[in-house]
Amino acid sequence: MEIKEMIRLAREAQREFQARHNQESVDRICHAAAKVIYDNAEVLARESVDETGMGVYEDKVAKCKGKSKGVWYNLKGKKSVGIINIDDRTGMIEVAKPIGVVGSITPTTNPVVTPMSNIIFALKTCNAIIVAPHPRSKHCSAHAVRLIKEAIAPFGVPEAMIQIIEEPSIEKTQELMKAVDVVVATGGMDMVRSAYSSGKPSFGVGAGNVQVIVDRNIDYHEAAKKIIAGRTFDNGIICSGEQSVIYHQADKDIVFDAFRAHGAYFCSEEEGDRIRQAIFSDGHLAKDIVGQSVHFIANKAGISIPEGTRVIMVEARGVGAEDVICKEKMCPVMCTLAYEHFEQAVEIARTNLANEGNGHTAAIHSNNQAHIILAGSELTVSRIVVNAPSATTAGGHIRNGLAVTNTLGCGTWGNNSISENFTYKHLLNISRIAPLSDKIVEPTEEEMWRV
Repeated sequence: MEIKEMIRLAREAQREFQARHNQESVDRICHAAAKVIYDNAEVLARESVDETGMGVYEDKVAKCKGKSKGVWYNLKGKKSVGIINIDDRTGMIEVAKPIGVVGSITPTTNPVVTPMSNIIFALKTCNAIIVAPHPRSKHCSAHAVRLIKEAIAPFGVPEAMIQIIEEPSIEKTQELMKAVDVVVATGGMDMVRSAYSSGKPSFGVGAGNVQVIVDRNIDYHEAAKKIIAGRTFDNGIICSGEQSVIYHQADKDIVFDAFRAHGAYFCSEEEGDRIRQAIFSDGHLAKDIVGQSVHFIANKAGISIPEGTRVIMVEARGVGAEDVICKEKMCPVMCTLAYEHFEQAVEIARTNLANEGNGHTAAIHSNNQAHIILAGSELTVSRIVVNAPSATTAGGHIRNGLAVTNTLGCGTWGNNSISENFTYKHLLNISRIAPLSDKIVEPTEEEMWRV
């Protein structure tokens, strides 16, 4: 089907949906959409791994279940249709209105949960949505969309409310972005830049390169377990996955031993060079290693790693642009850097982020609240994960207050329009009815300017 026809059908469906559904029915529809992905997590995870050749089946099952559950939990009970708020003090009334048609550009690294969350955000706000999947994952993405459409059809949702480009291409995606009312672009930076140049309002993501500061006087085994769990999740394809471990130089032996106890292999200097050559080409990440296993990486590098190795560790020779290993590595490889005092740890993280990943995410493992706040105050990131696996919590978690999503805004640091997790509220226009309130007495001139 031509993009122009898909847009026409989407606009008709959106108007019909908005006219027929209220907040209660919208929420029932969102519940059904999330639940069907949860119930089919195993099938969709298997299809994702088989089609893309990336990631880990068990982790993709966990991702399908966790994201669908978390998205529904965050949206449950939230107002998004009609009058959503009346301010008791001013009398201002806020009326939520759909934007229209959403274009959802989805990556091969998250071919199921990204369209799922964007579809639910669109349904929650009475917007139609057209998904442009990555060509390498078009079948599993289409299956997820089909399951959602079948689950919500009994609620009277028009067929064209949710559509997907069956045979995606760069040309079709670009045409879609120019025709919709708003673009949600999750994926590579080239696609995000294309979305921003489409002439339509766009929500994109920035590059990830999560810096992990390991403070002193903590349980290093617990920290190592969580950091490795994050780095190895889905073979490292999560943009919020841990990348660099920044530790106090006096604690090197105990920190490294803790990591070894949880499956880390530390490279010799010569092995480290082989890893650099295997995963980077002319300073750019090699495409064939993305989402591959630790043994695939070792074999490509020509090094031998012990049975049971979960992550490969390389000691950095410098900070930021001084060593390519400090960049994002979308596979089970991390680098390590030492600091002498905590302020230097923050500076190392900031330097690495300035080279790549500015605005995205950082993590810290610490029991020192002053250090946690210092890192949060100084680092140019939109979210800082504390004492938890970044890969599985930066994109939102029921327990940490971050909205569950697959699109992580990186603020102006990452050339994005938002510095928070993208969610349903970003797909709303809000009209504000603002009378002059009799409850508010204007201050006198003297009162106004009193310090």
